[in-house]
Amino acid sequence: MTGGPRALLRRHPLAADALSAVAVVLVDVVFVLLSPQEFQLGPLPVAAGWSVLCAAPVALRRVAPWPAVVAAMATLALPVLLGPAPTAQSLTFVVLTYTMAAHRPVRTAAAATVVLWLPVAAVNVLTPADDTVLGVGPAYLVLNNLLTAVVAYAVGRAVRARRTSTEALRERARSAEQNQRSLAEQAVADERRRIARELHDVVAHHVSVMGVLATGARRVLRRDPDAADEAIATIEDTSRATLREMRRLLDVLRTDAEPAADLAPQPSLAGIAALVEQVREAGLPVTLRIEGTPGPLEEGVALTVYRIVQEALTNALKHAGNATAVVRLTFGAAFLAVEVTDTGRGPGPAPDRIGHGVVGMRERVGLYGGTLRTGARPGGGYRVYARIPVERFGAVPA
Repeated sequence: MTGGPRALLRRHPLAADALSAVAVVLVDVVFVLLSPQEFQLGPLPVAAGWSVLCAAPVALRRVAPWPAVVAAMATLALPVLLGPAPTAQSLTFVVLTYTMAAHRPVRTAAAATVVLWLPVAAVNVLTPADDTVLGVGPAYLVLNNLLTAVVAYAVGRAVRARRTSTEALRERARSAEQNQRSLAEQAVADERRRIARELHDVVAHHVSVMGVLATGARRVLRRDPDAADEAIATIEDTSRATLREMRRLLDVLRTDAEPAADLAPQPSLAGIAALVEQVREAGLPVTLRIEGTPGPLEEGVALTVYRIVQEALTNALKHAGNATAVVRLTFGAAFLAVEVTDTGRGPGPAPDRIGHGVVGMRERVGLYGGTLRTGARPGGGYRVYARIPVERFGAVPA
């Protein structure tokens, strides 16, 4: 049983209050056994039956508080019928007063207390007890009941105030803990960014050194092979150091929520033909056209071109409908252009919304100083065009 008996009773208030009613009956039975004969309502089974009747409202004190109050007031007719009332009746009034004060707002609790105890005072005055038996008058009974009502109400309000204060302290502790956690996470993120900037500067320095050494080695390769060999050896050592720093940089930037880096080779220009074939098999007729002479490109540029074609063909599959598409790659002396056109209807109008795919393509192209144009074609269909300046491998800077 999860949480134990206390947690189970907290989840089932009716069962807990029924046990409270049973406890009231047991207390009344003990009083009957210890009381003189003249104070008893009859044989023990009869007295126990009246006790159960008077204690029944306690079982409803939280699930139906006002019906419980009305039922308790109805038991005030017992002194008129029986003479002495069961002790369970007084205990029930005390328990109900405490419950209303501990679980209800102040006005509701005060109204319930008045509704409960004002008829009690009226009964004490209108049907006074036998002075020869109790030795007290109506004034004493009224004052005693009034004091009992005030104590029960005050205890209930004190418990409610303490419960409210405890809950406020718990909520404050939760907020403080959450703020502390947020500050700690922010501090960690700031430190990671600082370390990443430092490592980025180190990597950039190493790469610049390798570029300068490589240029110098190519220039002196024929004149001074020993100097070129020394420069190449330095490039080798620097490249290893750069790779180590890059790994540290990625470890710093990666968070626990991010997956580990994918070690599979990234797609390049050679994969565009396979991509076109896959889209063609998916149902969109695609034609690949290549203009110019492809040459070696930076891996980042080749990956950018592949992603542009992939995103454009994916959008064509989603929105073009019954159409055809053309992928055109143009290789110039200082630029690379990629154009994807289709004859379909294009994506639906959404003037207030820019897709993540277009944003991603623009960011990739902008990273290499290129331009991207997307939009509907004059004759129908959709067009994605990107132009990226490139620097051919093998050229030695002046």
